[in-house]
Amino acid sequence: MKKVYGVEVDCANCAAKMEEAVRKTEGVKDAALSFMTLKLRVEFEEGADADKVMKEALKNCKKVEDDCEIFL
Repeated sequence: MKKVYGVEVDCANCAAKMEEAVRKTEGVKDAALSFMTLKLRVEFEEGADADKVMKEALKNCKKVEDDCEIFL
């Protein structure tokens, strides 16, 4: 399953950090964040609960970039 989320991030470097944090989240198969469009595309592993995984992904993002936001 794939979903697209809006994000708020201040710079391209921060976006790269967020993308990496989301990719490392359990339940995420792949992730791509576009700083230009402020969109995060996430592909979930089979059987993963997308809402639960994204809440964890947001926590992971806040650890590397505390002023970022993913609109769930």
